[in-house]
Amino acid sequence: MNLVSVVTEAVREAASLVQRPASTPVTSAELFAALRANDDAVSASLRPVLIDALPGSQWTSDEHGSGPMPAGDWWVVDPVGGNMNAVQGMPDWNIGVSLVRDGSPVLAVLYAPATKEMFTATAGEGALLGGTPIHVSAKTDLSLALTGTGQAKPDRDPARTARVGAAVTAMMRKALYVRASVPVGQQLAQVAAGRMDLHWQFDNLRSHIAPVLLVREAGGIVTDLDGKPWDVTSAGYVAAAPGVHAAGLDVLRAVR
Repeated sequence: MNLVSVVTEAVREAASLVQRPASTPVTSAELFAALRANDDAVSASLRPVLIDALPGSQWTSDEHGSGPMPAGDWWVVDPVGGNMNAVQGMPDWNIGVSLVRDGSPVLAVLYAPATKEMFTATAGEGALLGGTPIHVSAKTDLSLALTGTGQAKPDRDPARTARVGAAVTAMMRKALYVRASVPVGQQLAQVAAGRMDLHWQFDNLRSHIAPVLLVREAGGIVTDLDGKPWDVTSAGYVAAAPGVHAAGLDVLRAVR
């Protein structure tokens, strides 16, 4: 059984279940009910298929989880990356699935329904878009780079918010352009495809695992904010084309 084929078929099917409410939510109760309905529908569709495809595997859809993962095979699913966008009627949302084996990602699938783009990666075998190999950008000048970040999870902590703002400001001084948007997976997939050049986060959440693997397998460099190799326990990361990674990391070090 080809696991990548099973997952890609499953995520296409699950994407059809994501709904925009008849009217845009205007209360917190309406909003969170709509978000929860989408997450629940996608999870209910994907979970049995993925578990059956890999006997003995386990499942988590806690996209805001972080830190070490238990041993064994774990399906790590971001049911609707950019769920708020989907509920609001915007096209930039996706479904992300990664397989983490003994703490290391070995498979990644990210599907963007609006563009019908299916990104896949298998550890050591490269990254693909619709079955065609993709590679990160060849840029070597940060001043020509399209960079980005985004709110990885809801957080109104003043110190953290100030740090994110300072980082965006610092990067705007050095890079050609900075995008601040969600979902994070969408930006990382663009880095993998060579459309963007650098993405950074001060968080490293479970929902980032699949798109980070895409960047690595597409030839990108992914490190933590100290420049050490990224893993699922890192506190944050910079994922970039090799030619701009070091310069981008220097910008972020200055504002940490």
